[in-house]
Amino acid sequence: MKALDWAAAFTVIGLWGFNFVVAKVGVGELPPLLLLSLRFALVAVLLAPFLRALGDAWRPMLVLSVVLGGCHFGLLFIGLSGVDAGPAAIAIQLTVPFSAALAWAIYGETMGFLQMLGMLVAFTGVYILAGEPASTPSLTHLLMVVAAAFAWAVANILIKKLHRIPPMVMNAWFALLTAPQLLAVSLLVERGQAEAIAAAGWRGWGAVVYTALAASIVAYGLWYWLLAKHDVNRIVPLMLLAPVLAVFLAGVLLGEPITPRILLGGAVTITGVAMIQFLRPRRTPVMVS
Repeated sequence: MKALDWAAAFTVIGLWGFNFVVAKVGVGELPPLLLLSLRFALVAVLLAPFLRALGDAWRPMLVLSVVLGGCHFGLLFIGLSGVDAGPAAIAIQLTVPFSAALAWAIYGETMGFLQMLGMLVAFTGVYILAGEPASTPSLTHLLMVVAAAFAWAVANILIKKLHRIPPMVMNAWFALLTAPQLLAVSLLVERGQAEAIAAAGWRGWGAVVYTALAASIVAYGLWYWLLAKHDVNRIVPLMLLAPVLAVFLAGVLLGEPITPRILLGGAVTITGVAMIQFLRPRRTPVMVS
């Protein structure tokens, strides 16, 4: 990759690593789905100038808004309400083995023994994390984060198919379609939205602004741009640095315990993810007769 591509990738890593800390603070002041609906409403307003006709791409864009917006973000933020930011940042890395499995199932990509072993190792690491946070373990919320990782893997395939749409146009439409979905679900399953909005302090509203500007507009704009230029399997491994940064920041800024269980589970998970990405079997050349 070129220097500009590396700079973009490391910017995404930094913004997403810190985003887990911000999101954890945000769901402590606002209901998770309400926070997300406000986040994407703000994104839609800020990116309104980029809205333009999508043509036939509106159908996959609508599907993407459900998979990435409702499923990935919804499950992740609800999961964060019961799981510390550090373990959640590690568990979301299961996107990589899920992506490898989908590539094998959908595109027939080769999966060697070491990759399959890496999948087992990665899931074992998350199993080790299942005992965290140390204060109030919640397997249900951790499983929500795992489900969010699967939704992200599916979304990455959809994003790749929408590569002809400029990143900011994609971001604008995604936010516009996602915000009302999340608000509707919030009104159905959450309570006390008005009271939470009235009581939210600068941390809650700061979380809305940061997740909208930094995590959505800047980070996802760069992410879409990188996915359009490079293979998914070349870009996704770089995100291994994001959970490491998130665990460190959560410990420093939120006082979350960095226990031996978190360190072991994180190391095992990231090792498994690295095995999947870097020990891929060589492709067999296709002979044309």
